[in-house]
Amino acid sequence: MADAQPAPAQPAAPEPGPSTSPAPPPPPPPPPPPAQDNDGDAHMANGDAPEEDPKEQLPEGASEVLYVNNLNEKIKLPIMKQSLKVLFREYGHVLGITAHSNVRMRGQAFVTLDSKEAAAKAVTEVQKFPLYGRAMQLAFARTESDILVQKRKPDAMDEHKKERLERKKESRRNDPARRKKLAQRAAAKQAAETGVAPVAAAATAPRRIVQMPDEYLPPNKILFVQNLPDDTTKEKLEALFRPYPNLLEVRTIPGRRNIAFVEFEDESSSAVARDALHNTKFGTADDGTTDEGLKIKVTFAKKG
Repeated sequence: MADAQPAPAQPAAPEPGPSTSPAPPPPPPPPPPPAQDNDGDAHMANGDAPEEDPKEQLPEGASEVLYVNNLNEKIKLPIMKQSLKVLFREYGHVLGITAHSNVRMRGQAFVTLDSKEAAAKAVTEVQKFPLYGRAMQLAFARTESDILVQKRKPDAMDEHKKERLERKKESRRNDPARRKKLAQRAAAKQAAETGVAPVAAAATAPRRIVQMPDEYLPPNKILFVQNLPDDTTKEKLEALFRPYPNLLEVRTIPGRRNIAFVEFEDESSSAVARDALHNTKFGTADDGTTDEGLKIKVTFAKKG
């Protein structure tokens, strides 16, 4: 009878005893995958709150369009726009810059960035930054810029332009300088129709400040001084302007004691004197009292 083949050797089971080490515990189950809501945003299954959306941190009224004012009006417009672009591109892509040289918009600009987050950061960090010697003032614009509407809502561009033009017309209607100009035209027309010039009645009226829209004239090293008392002399004017540096000359007009020209070496020096002396009281009235009529008017002289 053939010998039986031995069965394959099986590993011996460990014998129980005090020296036997316990089996290691099974590994913990993997954490469940994050659950998704209907919007596709992932939330942790263990109830942890999701990270706060940075957009929720935006200040109220935040906009991609920034309104910048108190800009140095002496800087040429192309140079100012390029400087603003270089400054604000540190915060995001600059989509456009709008600035004009007319009286109503002088010293102001609108800067459009590519996101509200970039604009909000710029408002915080660039506020009162001294650009060309003037501390800039920033705020969020109340309306969208053309370039932003064209990029995001091109179908609404026509309506946007229509609304913007309506706001512009309303602003012009309420502009004090324009109202004053229209009133002057109406007075001149009435004088032409009646044959009585308005200055005839004003000849005996008390002295008043000569109101002219020349506060908006560009800088000039020569100042035009108006509304001077009748007893004004060249010596008195020199004493008034001498404390301000770089004074060159005071020129009075023969037969016109109520006006004069004062020249400085440069525009920055004349600007200091203008800002300090405009609307200050100088001299006394005929009856020895001071009143509104004796506040002198100091402005830049017209060039050319």
